[in-house]
Amino acid sequence: MAFEQYDTGGYYDEMFAAPAAPRPGCALLAERLGTLGPDELARRQLASERALLDLGITFNVYGDAHGAEKIFPFDVIPRIVEAAEWATIERGLKQRIRALNLFIDDVYNAGRILNDRVVPRELVLGAASYLTPCAGLQPPRGVWCHIVGTDLVRDRDGRFYVLEDNLRCPSGVSYVLENRKIMKRTFPKVFEASRVHAVDEYPSRLLETLRRIAPRGVKEPNVVLLTPGIHNSAYFEHSFLAQQMGIELVEGCDLQVRGGFVGMRTTKGWLRVDVIYRRIDDTFLDPLEFRPDSTLGVPGLMDAYRRGNVALANAPGNGIADDKVIYAYVPQIISYYLGEDPILPNVETYICADDQQREHVLANLEHLVVKAANESGGYGMLVGPHATPDEHARFRDLVRANPRNYIAQPMLGLSRVPTLVGDQLEGRHVDLRPYVLSSDDVYVLPGGLTRVALKKGSCVVNSSQGGGSKDTWVLRA
Repeated sequence: MAFEQYDTGGYYDEMFAAPAAPRPGCALLAERLGTLGPDELARRQLASERALLDLGITFNVYGDAHGAEKIFPFDVIPRIVEAAEWATIERGLKQRIRALNLFIDDVYNAGRILNDRVVPRELVLGAASYLTPCAGLQPPRGVWCHIVGTDLVRDRDGRFYVLEDNLRCPSGVSYVLENRKIMKRTFPKVFEASRVHAVDEYPSRLLETLRRIAPRGVKEPNVVLLTPGIHNSAYFEHSFLAQQMGIELVEGCDLQVRGGFVGMRTTKGWLRVDVIYRRIDDTFLDPLEFRPDSTLGVPGLMDAYRRGNVALANAPGNGIADDKVIYAYVPQIISYYLGEDPILPNVETYICADDQQREHVLANLEHLVVKAANESGGYGMLVGPHATPDEHARFRDLVRANPRNYIAQPMLGLSRVPTLVGDQLEGRHVDLRPYVLSSDDVYVLPGGLTRVALKKGSCVVNSSQGGGSKDTWVLRA
């Protein structure tokens, strides 16, 4: 399939520096693709989709009238990240996670950064994600963020920016692992020759991270994964990771607190649980402390956690650091705790709680992307340049009614990757979600989930909004 007609569209293209001029790390893949006709590439795409269907790789879309469960769309053309670029991403993510961990610990304990007015106290204490029951918590080893998925984008200038931090229950890593299996069969010779970093050690790394935070004195911890159940959008991932780690997949009704300890009912009786990888939101964890109507959590869980009798990953309360308003202060947070400049910059962000910045946003809605502080999945967002006058008017009212809940950012020209559309290769916008594990040290999975906006011209990559995924090849040095 020749690339002479491929149009980069004026965006940064991940494969081509110029038309028909592949970037160094992509030359081998581009050459191989150039030898394949449209029919052969389509055949490989179809084979990949069938393999994913056989594996049952799905996600759920809430409120979808055509049925909730869907096969996660996959594009057969990988996204390549060269070794030098990845080294910068890895250093930047480690720096960011260390600073955010210190920030969370500080705001729930000493509050130094609030007293010094580096981050306004009212923005932290007034956040929906600030949980008063978490004040004074001391997580094992002082780690609040054990599993993180940080969303990165590359703008027209070719530089990577952090778009947002996902610290609560980040999803998507199962697609990274399964996509890789498919791609190794789809382009085996190119994959081998490209010297791509492996990703298949993630489950063992994750289990090691979870075991390290076990309560003191527990040498062989019993680790479980707590899921909301089969109707959750990421249930496939919950069951997949539990199976890969060789641990029990449990729901809240399977667990019980007795005498300050958490246990699970088994055919052999009550068995103590030492570490819980929880994939349910903070406020559903314990009906005695958060939402009393929650049937997903475990009554008394927070008391057992405070006593140090069970470890939770991620620690409850850490969502304060992925509030989109707090995101705007991460460069100052890094400087405050580490005395360093950010390696990975933020996207320029306007805080609507600030009177002057809010007026700028309201006057320029047609040119900005407006986001709600605690929404995800592409919901609660206005893409100004693509919105209608009625949508602009609605968001003006929303921002005026609750300015603390909104931020705004300029419309980015997200980088693109060649994507199979019918029998043609066309550029589609992408982001990148690397996964970071933190306990005694910080580990960054060499790769991550490349999400692709399959709709022409769209920059919304979320699966719930019609996006798909690609395999991400991080090349060895």
